[in-house]
Amino acid sequence: MHGGEERWTELALGTIGESGRRTGAARRAVVDLLAGQDCCLSAQEIADRLRSAGEGVGTASVYRALDLLHREGLVTRVEVGQGGARYERAHPGGDHHHHVVCERCGTITPFEDRELERAIEHLSRRLRHSVNGHDVLIRGRCRDCGTQAA
Repeated sequence: MHGGEERWTELALGTIGESGRRTGAARRAVVDLLAGQDCCLSAQEIADRLRSAGEGVGTASVYRALDLLHREGLVTRVEVGQGGARYERAHPGGDHHHHVVCERCGTITPFEDRELERAIEHLSRRLRHSVNGHDVLIRGRCRDCGTQAA
């Protein structure tokens, strides 16, 4: 594990413990898996990956762990439409990225854009609003699906 992943894992497990909850095997497995991810995964993808790795974690346990981690501000829930939610670790200090989702194949691509962040800062000043967070999800077609016949 890299330093950032290790720090997030320690923070997540510590926060769970400090909240008076147990850090059981299912929660630990979900935390460990999310720590190594660069982008969002669905609860089903997390459950499938854990099963493939030999972890005996059920899908319901994954959902419960994700719900707790989300309530504690440790994961971000990304709404991708069509009732689909994905989850990724929330970075302490507010570092984040945004997402582009292909409406045809469902591929999700993360991106960062400093100009977009500056535009959001400018908008917050213009609206005289303090912006504590934001989500950007762009929908369209990926390069592969865009070149295929509709």
